[in-house]
Amino acid sequence: MSETSTVPESLDSPQAPGDRKLRGHLGVSSIVFMVVAAAAPLGVIGGVVPLGIASGNGAGFPATFIVSTVVLLLFAVGFTAMTPHVDEAGAFFSYVRQALGFPAGIGVAFVALVSYVALEAGVYGLLGPAGASIVELVGGRALPWWLFAAVAFAVTTYLGYRNIELSSRVLGILLTAEIAIVLVLDLVIVARGGDHGLSSGIVNPSAVFSGSLGIGLLFAIISYVGFEATAIFRDEARTPERTIPRATYAALILIGVFYAVTSWALISGWGDDQAVARATDSGSTFLGDTAHRYLGVAGADIITVLYFTSLFACILAFHNVASRYVFALSQRDVLPATLSRPHDRHGSPHQASLWISGVVAVSVLLAVVFGLDPAAQFYTWFAGATTVGVVVLMIATSIAVLVFFARDRRGNSGWRVRVAPALGLVGLLGALVLILANLNDLVGGSSVLAWVIVGVLIAAFAAGAVVGTRAGKSA
Repeated sequence: MSETSTVPESLDSPQAPGDRKLRGHLGVSSIVFMVVAAAAPLGVIGGVVPLGIASGNGAGFPATFIVSTVVLLLFAVGFTAMTPHVDEAGAFFSYVRQALGFPAGIGVAFVALVSYVALEAGVYGLLGPAGASIVELVGGRALPWWLFAAVAFAVTTYLGYRNIELSSRVLGILLTAEIAIVLVLDLVIVARGGDHGLSSGIVNPSAVFSGSLGIGLLFAIISYVGFEATAIFRDEARTPERTIPRATYAALILIGVFYAVTSWALISGWGDDQAVARATDSGSTFLGDTAHRYLGVAGADIITVLYFTSLFACILAFHNVASRYVFALSQRDVLPATLSRPHDRHGSPHQASLWISGVVAVSVLLAVVFGLDPAAQFYTWFAGATTVGVVVLMIATSIAVLVFFARDRRGNSGWRVRVAPALGLVGLLGALVLILANLNDLVGGSSVLAWVIVGVLIAAFAAGAVVGTRAGKSA
């Protein structure tokens, strides 16, 4: 993560006519900032962690982040081994297409589009109320959530239209701020020795296996959504054969360590039993209450503001990812070719970005018109679809890696292209079983809605496979 990102002069020069590749000069640190921002660390600490503590394995919940990191690192071993053999910026779509054929690849691409656009749109349902809370914090009157969503939407659309370097700088600033305040909170809790000693739950087998370990693992796995998008920035990366693997590993390790340490510190801040009780009774204010206790009113207010910026960073990151999926599909003439024309000056997927903005705008507008609760319904439903979709995408990619290297390891060790990907696949399949078994709870307790989400993802894959078949492309 020591590489820096600079904008070469060529980015300001006109795009060559007919050129359908994006331009950029992203280093490891820039890509890490974007994919970690997509995971919304402060949003996870404030939202998912209390749920994992309350509904999962209590004081042992931090250990589930260690397990999840190991599973995803195993996935990353095979994923990065295949990176040099995939010469296009299509992420999961490109990997699956290379190994399993064009129709399967397009099917996966459609699932990815649904998943990423759903999360981008859904997070507006969290960002809006978070913005309203900031206004009320400074004594302002209550304002509708969609007003803040509209402002964030306009900024996201502008940044998505511009070169990726601008987005990476914005995300770098926001991500640094949110991680910094949480690390300060962690250090203060540890320095004070917690409520009455630091928690041992993270290494205590009786705590790790207490309560519902399965639910704990479920919430841990979904906290990493976004890390897997490193490869979508291939065309805009500096020396992608080295940059993409390094960024993938760096993002995973950073996310995993941050989540494990911070969740452990938050539990230590109250004591094992009291932390579980507070996460259960007042999960939505768990982080704020902890910050208020150890950092005072100012610290709690800062976290309230940075929670809002964390959600914005998540939206911007997923907007960039979704735009590049559309761009990659249009390069293959699956979508209109005009969407794969980079901006003459910025070298950005500006048309694809505007197309994604249009879909998101319609989604948010419908949520407002039908009076959906922005968090309990709009966000929850869309996040449920994303959770299932992204795990399915990683499973498909793991299978693609195993198939690709089945006959020829291409100079790699058996561990890197067979054993590790297989172990990662087993872990991801286990995660999918947990997610499907508890999908009702993830989407507000509606079994009908859970089946609708699964049905939409299946339909997206089927539609993509049909389109891919008709396109007549070969692997």
